[in-house]
Amino acid sequence: MQPHIIEFITVGFGLLLLMFEAFTTGNKSRIGLIAAAGLTVILSMLFCPVPEGYAVPTWMSRFYGYDSIARFYKIIALVSTILVLLMAVDFRKILSRFTSGDDSESGTGEFYCLPVFACAGLMWMASATDLVSIFVALELVTITFYVLVAYMRRNVGSLEAGVKYLILGALSTGFLVYGIAWIYGTLGSTHLDTISAAVLKGEFNPTFLLFGIALILIALGFKVGAAPMQLWIPDVYQGAPTPVTAYLSVASKAAGFLILMRVMAPFLDADATRASVVLILLVMAGATLVYGNLAAISQNNFKRLLAYSSIAHAGFLLIGVATGDFVSVSFYLGTYLLMTFAAFFVLALVRSEEGSDEIDAFDGLGKRNPVLAIALTITMAALAGVPLTAGFWGKFFIFKSAITTGVSWWLIAIAFISVAAGFYYYLKVVKAMYWNAPRHENAIAVPVITKAVLVALTAAILVFGIYPQPILDLLK
Repeated sequence: MQPHIIEFITVGFGLLLLMFEAFTTGNKSRIGLIAAAGLTVILSMLFCPVPEGYAVPTWMSRFYGYDSIARFYKIIALVSTILVLLMAVDFRKILSRFTSGDDSESGTGEFYCLPVFACAGLMWMASATDLVSIFVALELVTITFYVLVAYMRRNVGSLEAGVKYLILGALSTGFLVYGIAWIYGTLGSTHLDTISAAVLKGEFNPTFLLFGIALILIALGFKVGAAPMQLWIPDVYQGAPTPVTAYLSVASKAAGFLILMRVMAPFLDADATRASVVLILLVMAGATLVYGNLAAISQNNFKRLLAYSSIAHAGFLLIGVATGDFVSVSFYLGTYLLMTFAAFFVLALVRSEEGSDEIDAFDGLGKRNPVLAIALTITMAALAGVPLTAGFWGKFFIFKSAITTGVSWWLIAIAFISVAAGFYYYLKVVKAMYWNAPRHENAIAVPVITKAVLVALTAAILVFGIYPQPILDLLK
């Protein structure tokens, strides 16, 4: 199987889904199931052997590359999209209420098609080797998210989130294009390999180049939820449909960090720019950790808590980027996928049952559904970094890399304090489930899809917490 064909297959599949949706009436959730099944087939193609002597066709070789890291992030994109579609199927009652206004599901069909196009954009981002192709793929993903975030048009919070995301997304796009223009003007190319060679030669104006790098860092900081462009995350995460929030938190963040690593790699390798770029990244990491953790402590809304938690995790990931340990960053993102989607599946179910995202909606969950409470307890422990969970290894590799490369002691201290803060705000959700009296005595029924996904994700969190090697093997 030639890897570069997979994205074209994904786009073609998305167009077929749109045609099918246009001529389908009644239950639209089956479109989501078909989309998930189709993407599962596409996911299996990534594990097919690459033909011996494979090379990217000449007509796209400047803009497209394929290696183990690209394949890993394509897997993240596909798995995230499949999970989002499955979550959306069980979330359809809320979607119908705030789109068509009744239970007819007449306005939800496109919701199952749009993630397929976003997935294609995310996969193109994973293989992008030129700043131009990075920009085009990024905009395909971002424009799709503009629609998805504001999809519940009868919900004021969703519309507000869509407007905020649109305005700040357009602003970050401006920063990105302007930064690309400065780098092109300084180094004479937008291809990452050519940029790397030009930076190593050292024949450039360092002020102009650093200005362009700073603009790109601001733009990509928006995509990954890092300071100083992180303020949009809590409001957008809270207002967007829960499946879209999960998608933004995992797939969009993972793609953003991959682009950040690829774009910053040439400047981290060159003596002329390394010190300045590392300093900027470390300052961003410190500010992101402080903001995310301090703001999460006081949250009473579970969605907003996960939003600030997402910012805090971005701070840890920025430390990995600054140290140049891209394997640790990728491993962290792989485990973050498991933990975050498990949390959002539980949240989506409680949101459908209780009509609330507040933490007090989880009161007494241990009595109403012990299995659901156990799954969320394991997830919260993993997000906090408790040993024998996948989340522990993610933080361990980042700390190991930071200490080995001699990162400033003040940032390591902030990171340790951040881990301690995480134990408080994650485990207060566990407290609500087991110590607080339930709001209702009736048991919470778990749909088949949600139950199967939660079992798989929880088992993966525990298995990879004991034996993380399979994820590391994918990165070889």
